[in-house]
Amino acid sequence: MIPNDKINEIKDYIDKAENPLFMFDDDPDGLCSYLVLNKLKERGRYVIIKASPKLDVDYSYKIKEYSPDLVVILDKPIVSQEFINDVHVPVVWLDHHPIVNRKGVHYYNPRINDKNDTRCTTYWAYQINKQENALWIATVGCVSDWFVPDFIEEFSEKYPNLLPKNIKDVEEILFKTKLGVLSNIFSFMLKGKSIDIKQSINIFKKIESPYEILNQESSRGKFIYKRYELINKQYQKLLNEALKNVTKEKILIFIYKDAQISFTSNLSNELIVKYPDKIIIVGRVKSGDVKMSLRSKRIILPGLIEKALENVRGYGGGHDFASGANVKEEDFDRFIENLKDLLKTKD
Repeated sequence: MIPNDKINEIKDYIDKAENPLFMFDDDPDGLCSYLVLNKLKERGRYVIIKASPKLDVDYSYKIKEYSPDLVVILDKPIVSQEFINDVHVPVVWLDHHPIVNRKGVHYYNPRINDKNDTRCTTYWAYQINKQENALWIATVGCVSDWFVPDFIEEFSEKYPNLLPKNIKDVEEILFKTKLGVLSNIFSFMLKGKSIDIKQSINIFKKIESPYEILNQESSRGKFIYKRYELINKQYQKLLNEALKNVTKEKILIFIYKDAQISFTSNLSNELIVKYPDKIIIVGRVKSGDVKMSLRSKRIILPGLIEKALENVRGYGGGHDFASGANVKEEDFDRFIENLKDLLKTKD
C-alpha cells in the first residue's frame, strides 16, 4: 500500500504547483490517472508517452518546451536516470509496476511496502483525489487494468445500469457490461492520429458524467461516441480475422500487417477470455518489426519470453500473464519455434 502520509504528500505537491506537467502511459490506466488528478486544480499540461514502456531523454525537450514547476509521471514502469537528471524541478513518479531505484525523484509505489500489492495507478490517483466527479473515471481506469477496486459498490449504487451489483468478476465487467463499453471507449480514444487523441482527451476533461458519452447527451459525448464507433468498426474486423486463426494448437497466433491503429493489446485481452487454455500472441508488423501482445492464464510469460528471445533480435517482458515483445520480422518464426520448444518441456 501507499501510506496516507505519502498520499497527502503527492496531493501537496500538485496543490502547490502552478504549471505541472503530467506524463502518462498511453493506456486507460495512465489516462484515467491523469484525468482524476487533473480535477484537483485543472491546470498544467500533459504528454502521452507512447510506443515504449520507458520514459527516457527523448522526452526531455518537453521539459524545455513547457517549463513546468512540477513533473508528475504516471503508470510508467521505467524512467531513465538520464531523463530525471534533465529535470530541474521536483519529479513525482506514481506507479505500480516492479520497483525501480532512481535518484532525484519522489517515487511512490504500493510494492515498496507490500511486494504483492499491484493495485493500479488510477486506484492511487483516486486516493489522492476523491472528488465525487472522479469516481466514474477512477472505476474505468481500474477495471481497464483488470482490477476491481474496493469502491466498485459505490459505483454500482450510483450507476446501477452501467454495472449491476451482482457482477464482480473483472472479465464479466469488461465484456458484458456498459462499464466495459466505457473501458473500450477510453482505450480507443488513445488510438489514431495525435491531433484526434489530444482533442478526445481535452473533451474527456470537460465531461461530467459517463451518460454524456454512452447516451450521447451532449455534443461532447456525441463526439467521443462517434469516434469510438468508427474505431470499433476497424477493431471488430480484425477480431473476426483473428478468430479464423483458432486451431487446436496451444498457441493462438494472429499477425496483421501495418495499420494506422494498433489493437494488439485489446485483441489479446479479448481472445484470452474466449480461449483461456491457450497462449495468445497478437502481433502487428510495422517497419520491419513484429510488435506483440502476449496473454496467458496459467503460464508465467516474462521468463518464457526471455528464453524464447535467444538468438532472436528483439526484446520483451511485462506482467506475469500479460506481456509484450518486439522482434525483427525475419526472426519472428525463430521466436515462435523457440517458444513452442519451451512449452514442450512444460508438458
